[in-house]
Amino acid sequence: MSIATAQPRHVFGLKGKVNNNICYVDEQTIVYPSGANTVLYNIDQKSQKFIAGSDKSLGSTAMCVSPNRRYIAIAEKGSEKATITIYDLHSLRKRKVLSSPDVLSLEFISLAFSPDSKYLIAQAGRPDWTLLYWTWEKSKVMAVTKTSNPANNDIYQVSFNPQDNTQICVVGNGIFKLFRYSEGNLRQFAFQKLEPQNYLSQAWVSDDRVIVGTDNGKLFLFESGELRNDFSIVSPSSKESKQIERMGSIAEGDIVPEGPPPVTAIVAYSKGFACSGGIGTVHLFEKTDDKDNYKKAREIKIPQDAIGADPTRQENHTIKTVTVSPSEETLVCSTVTNQLYCMTLSSADLGKHGDQATFELLSQPFHFGIISGSDVCIRKPLIATCSVDRSVRIWNYETNSIELHKEFQEEAYSIALHPSGLFILVGFSDKLRLMNLLIDDIRTFKEFTVRGCRECAFSNGGHMFAAVHGNVIQIYSASTFEIINNLKGHNGKVRSIVWSTDDSKLVSCGMDGAVYEWNTFTGKREGESVLKSCSYTSVTVTPDGKTTFAVGSDRTLKEITDSQILRDVEASEVTLTQVVMSHNGRMLFAGTSAGTLRSMKYPLTSPGEWTESMAHGSAITKMRISYDDQYLITVSEDSVLMIWKITDKEGRGLKRDKELGYAEEILITKSDLEEKNSVMAELKTRVEELKMENEYQLRLKDMNYNEKIKELTEKFIQEMESLKTKNQVLKTDKDKEEARHEEQLSEYMEKNSKEIQDLELANNQKLMIEYEKYQELQSKSQKMQEDYERQLQEMEESKEQALEELTEYYQTKLQEKTTQLEQANDEARHQLREYEETKKQIEEDADREILDIKNKYERRLRDEKEANMRLKGETGIMRKKFTSLQKEIEDHKDEIKKLQNEQSKLQSVIKSLEKDIFGLKKEIQERDETIQDKEKRIYDLKKKNQELEKFKFVLDYKIKELKKQIEPRENDIKAMKDQIQEMESELERFHKQNTQLELNITELRQKLKATEKEMYFERQRVRDSEAIMKRFKTDLHNCVAFIQEPKKLKESIKQLYAKHVQDDTPESASVDADIQREYSRQRKHLEQSVASLRKKLTKDTEIHRADNVRIMQENVSLIKEINDLRRELKIARTQVHDLEAALGINKNKPQQDSGNFADNFPMSNSLSSREGRTEENIRIIEMQRNEIKKLRTQLHDVELVSRPPSGGKLPPVLAQ
Repeated sequence: MSIATAQPRHVFGLKGKVNNNICYVDEQTIVYPSGANTVLYNIDQKSQKFIAGSDKSLGSTAMCVSPNRRYIAIAEKGSEKATITIYDLHSLRKRKVLSSPDVLSLEFISLAFSPDSKYLIAQAGRPDWTLLYWTWEKSKVMAVTKTSNPANNDIYQVSFNPQDNTQICVVGNGIFKLFRYSEGNLRQFAFQKLEPQNYLSQAWVSDDRVIVGTDNGKLFLFESGELRNDFSIVSPSSKESKQIERMGSIAEGDIVPEGPPPVTAIVAYSKGFACSGGIGTVHLFEKTDDKDNYKKAREIKIPQDAIGADPTRQENHTIKTVTVSPSEETLVCSTVTNQLYCMTLSSADLGKHGDQATFELLSQPFHFGIISGSDVCIRKPLIATCSVDRSVRIWNYETNSIELHKEFQEEAYSIALHPSGLFILVGFSDKLRLMNLLIDDIRTFKEFTVRGCRECAFSNGGHMFAAVHGNVIQIYSASTFEIINNLKGHNGKVRSIVWSTDDSKLVSCGMDGAVYEWNTFTGKREGESVLKSCSYTSVTVTPDGKTTFAVGSDRTLKEITDSQILRDVEASEVTLTQVVMSHNGRMLFAGTSAGTLRSMKYPLTSPGEWTESMAHGSAITKMRISYDDQYLITVSEDSVLMIWKITDKEGRGLKRDKELGYAEEILITKSDLEEKNSVMAELKTRVEELKMENEYQLRLKDMNYNEKIKELTEKFIQEMESLKTKNQVLKTDKDKEEARHEEQLSEYMEKNSKEIQDLELANNQKLMIEYEKYQELQSKSQKMQEDYERQLQEMEESKEQALEELTEYYQTKLQEKTTQLEQANDEARHQLREYEETKKQIEEDADREILDIKNKYERRLRDEKEANMRLKGETGIMRKKFTSLQKEIEDHKDEIKKLQNEQSKLQSVIKSLEKDIFGLKKEIQERDETIQDKEKRIYDLKKKNQELEKFKFVLDYKIKELKKQIEPRENDIKAMKDQIQEMESELERFHKQNTQLELNITELRQKLKATEKEMYFERQRVRDSEAIMKRFKTDLHNCVAFIQEPKKLKESIKQLYAKHVQDDTPESASVDADIQREYSRQRKHLEQSVASLRKKLTKDTEIHRADNVRIMQENVSLIKEINDLRRELKIARTQVHDLEAALGINKNKPQQDSGNFADNFPMSNSLSSREGRTEENIRIIEMQRNEIKKLRTQLHDVELVSRPPSGGKLPPVLAQ
């Protein structure tokens, strides 16, 4: 007993609904959500690592990577509360799990790390729209605030300032808010005065500038919360051209998006920023010299056929997220339809003026609808999947890549892959189609009239396949495509079918609560288990075919053997949707409606034991195990295909024979091969021709270059000689110049020495003047200081006097109070004496008086103490006032100095502004001049336009005349087309007659099959009777052995009787001899008639075949003539087009006679040849009609002969 282990190996798919669903970890690794996991994908190595989702989460809603690329935060939706889990990207271990009771919402819609990666902000969703500010390492919420407006509109994105941990930006529907964190609160600043817009995305382009995108294709640039600029992603001229293109390309049923494109994602980089705009389009904007403006540099588009999607479904390429690699070399984007695209920015920069840039697929094209079916091949490492997105895809689980994919017009519900890997069976909404897997295409070669086939499967041998048609399972032969058996018994829709390993049995389950076991040879039901309270969804069988496992709506896994439920394993609050067993019979897996994968302990125990793995974000729709038990494949409603590496507890599994390996055969059509061979031959000839041309050109170039080299060498020799002579002349000039320069230097040195002496004298005089000024200023400053010192001394003296007066006043008060205290003490002593005298007489009265006196004096003491404290405080206040006055004096001095500095600054500003005004006036004058020049150009262009309109009128008149000449020829062409259509209708009649003959042949074959079945049943009966006879003989022989012992003989005869005689009245087994003779006579007669009919049939088929060949040859000749006529039509049309073009060229020759064009038109010869051909065609058609009549009479005779002469039914005839 063991539980198998399953580890994720590769995932094909992306969860497109997650906010910010693609991020870079490093230059080679990206991270994105897929199913219930988060995938780290290495772009170079094509390898994946996985971060599993939390156990009780309902899927991820947002994610972000820290700026230092060390951590990732994943927000997950919960049934009770929303959580944020932070993982280490190097070790892939969980660091922190964050949740808060302040949040009422069950999900977070946006996350962002601070620039230093220490803080995290999280925006919760409806209904409260709470913004949380965390120090995530301590799991501490620093601040909480509500971000929505009174209308409770949606919030889309939050972000940190890239240079400031305390500044946050929030955008939403009619919401653009900037918050600053201070003292435990998030406070809004820079309130907006703009009309509210539906802001969808944002990005910081610098430390104080934010670019924000709206749903109407506009971009707003804010600096510190103030609007600096707004610009549209689509220019007005391009808008008009795009509208004209749309009007020209609109077909019936096409969906055309109305209004400007929304800006759903923005990302900033060093040169500017990139934003999404329109279906499958990213716009690159770059910085300009003007800080407040950005210019559009490039448009990058997703090609329409990138994922093979229908271009009329415009939502296919709507971009969800855009990100740039750390080195800013690569731009990656994700779409709503779960696709990943990339583009190298260097190539986008290089091709700025060339063709339009396009995205490339980053890894593989994924499904973007519910994956409804999947199957695995035996001979090749292939997986086939089909989806509601109308696509069929073939994957390779060894190389983790896609082999083939194709889009169809209808939705695909089920798929089966032939064991050879060369064919697939796909159940579409209208038909069941058998298709060839070619080297580069999937082509249909047989269709079956099974509408909406939800389940289909090839047998393990590949010689049969089963398809579900409503409540009936039809088994077909894979070679003849005929129905072998119809398995009827289910009352509800059949949801799952499984073949046994030897293909002798087929197990099915349905929504009617029935699990049936069918014999595929007889078509009979051999086992059944019906539980109407459960709607089954999946079934699997052990390798020996004795035990069946089924899952359904009652949340249990059932083990069924011999039509009885042996064991019910509870699934604990989750519905099991799929179940699958390994081919070695040691591993059992189940898929749940929550998207988790369960490895069940096998053999099953009650209560059940299992290990659960996080796999998908929605219910698992199909599960398959590879033939070698190495891999488990799961697909889900979340459009994700997941490949698991599986092993049992002992690490065992069916190991594939290494010598045998996988099959490498592929299918290719003969026409494709011939085309490729012809292309190869053409290319080879071209290569040889090019080689010859290149060699010839190289020789010519060598000759030319040799001549040029000779000329150049001669030129260089001459130039060298001339340069040598020039060099000698220059040397002599140089010596002369050096002598002259030395003389000039000596003169200049003398002059400089004199000037220096004069300057020193002048500077000394200036220094003396400045020194005198300095002394005067010093004396003034000394006087000022003395004045200030006097004032300060006066102030100090006045304050000292005031202090002395106050101290004297309070000291007198203190003396008075002390005298009062002494008097009170004397009185107390006197009263104490009296009290001692009266104490003996009245003790009770004395006690009361003592208490009263104590209370009184205590109150007085308190009052006195309080008064003392007040006086001390007043003295302290006075001291403080004195110090504050001194500070005020110093502040006034500083203010005087500041005012003087400001005055000087303002004067400099006034001067600069005056210069600006002068420059602006000049600009205004220049612009006025340019406006006048442009008005002149407009006037000239208008004149040219009028002249062109005159030319247009003349040309229109000429075109009308030419059309009048072309009309009679077009009538002749129409007549010829009518004749061609009549011939095609006759061809269709021939085809119908052929199909009728084919139907007759199939009827005869079916009759033959029925006789063969009867023969089979008769032979089986004979075998059964012979076996009974053999058994009876052996039993009799055993009885004869006891002939000497009567008792034992009697007992053995009794046993014989009980064993072989079942009824009291024995039936006579003998048959009348006359009946046998009659039967044999009739049989001989029938066999003779069958033989004669076979001979006739062979003769008729040969005659019919010869006639068919002759008709086909005639048809081929007719088709050739039709093709020739079509070619002539094309040539005529091209000539007409050339004439019209010639008219357009000869605009400047309006006086040319139109008759010249008619003379040049080479149509008369072709028309005469056509008339001759039409007469021949009419003769051929008459001949064919006569032959058709003859064929019809022959067919009528054949049908009369094939009918049986007697009224009874003859056995069916098999055409050998």
